[in-house]
Amino acid sequence: MQYAGVGGVSVDCDVLVIGGGIVGMSTAHALSRLAPGTRVVVLEKEAGPARHQTGRNSGVIHSGIYYRPGSLKARFAVRGAAEMVKFCAEHGIDHEVTGKLIVATERSELPRLHALVQRGRENGIPVRELGPAQISEYEPEVRGLAAIHVATTGIVDYGQVTERLAEVSGAEVVYGGEVDLISRRPSAVAVRTTSGVVVRARVLVNCAGLQCDRVARLAGDDPGMRIIPFRGEYHDLARPSLVRGLVYPVPDPAFPFLGVHLTRGIGGGVHVGPNAVPALAREGYGWGTVRPRDLADELAWPGSWRMAARHWRYGAGEVRRSLSKRAFTEAVRRLLPAVTEADLTPAAAGVRAQAVLRDGTLVDDFLIREAPRTVHVLNAPSPAATASLPIGREIATRALALSER
Repeated sequence: MQYAGVGGVSVDCDVLVIGGGIVGMSTAHALSRLAPGTRVVVLEKEAGPARHQTGRNSGVIHSGIYYRPGSLKARFAVRGAAEMVKFCAEHGIDHEVTGKLIVATERSELPRLHALVQRGRENGIPVRELGPAQISEYEPEVRGLAAIHVATTGIVDYGQVTERLAEVSGAEVVYGGEVDLISRRPSAVAVRTTSGVVVRARVLVNCAGLQCDRVARLAGDDPGMRIIPFRGEYHDLARPSLVRGLVYPVPDPAFPFLGVHLTRGIGGGVHVGPNAVPALAREGYGWGTVRPRDLADELAWPGSWRMAARHWRYGAGEVRRSLSKRAFTEAVRRLLPAVTEADLTPAAAGVRAQAVLRDGTLVDDFLIREAPRTVHVLNAPSPAATASLPIGREIATRALALSER
């Protein structure tokens, strides 16, 4: 059941999930499978699901090749990619397993490319190494010194996936109210929203994404991190025939961002991007969106300054590519020389909720922490959508264990 929040409504349930993105909805779905009969309520402050990170990404089903073997990202992405394809097939959601190329365009990138080959094999992912002529067989317009082909990568509309998860989970989904009060007791948790809805639950699950650290603090917990928002800006390719599938640069292992890439979507169009620039609001999808409260949070966090001091050169390059279409086009031309500025049309941007520790470290892995009667999901950026089904089971398992204490 899904409905808008109405003042004066009071609801009792077993597990309350805050956040109606794909991780929150997959958690609700997993709870219904692991413990049939469990009453689950999902609170989402927007008027519908998947309005932020989930609905504003490149729609890639990631293979798991980038992630450190044994990490949550590696384990859940590899498993999640297969499960996502199966879920989409079972529920009639448009998707395609396209494969992708990761292309080295400079000699300095070759060692990192070879390291990715090894990492992929350690993670159990089929990888094929390619020379320049073989790159052209897959992508005639792409140029590079070497590449790897990853067969298990795909594409999907994660907004559709989230809507379907909400439908089949059996959860009560309440839209249109932001959580503004959390009261935790030894045996239960009570939550109030700005629309006046009050929900009492045995366990609270915080899947609030861009607001997850604030929800943790409302619950009385110190998350030990802050969400620093990074906007990812995209362009549409006016000549989609230039690209057959998915083409990525070799990522820099010092950063959790994959660089500007080319993604053919379900509808046949090609997205180019994203870059990664500091956003001036947690839901700041353009330079013109500035929220003083969000900026104050960022500036007051010591980790923000330490991160900036450590990575200012990288950040300056990203900002330059954001403000200069010529610079953005130059980055794309490294992979696709035929692209011109006229080929790139600005498209809707997304914002990544990146957890940053006090010492300035950008949290690389998924971060899930428990507190009394509460599970906090504090870092779940890409590939969380790909990995959402196993992530949801992990969170649901923890929540059910807490409910039995």
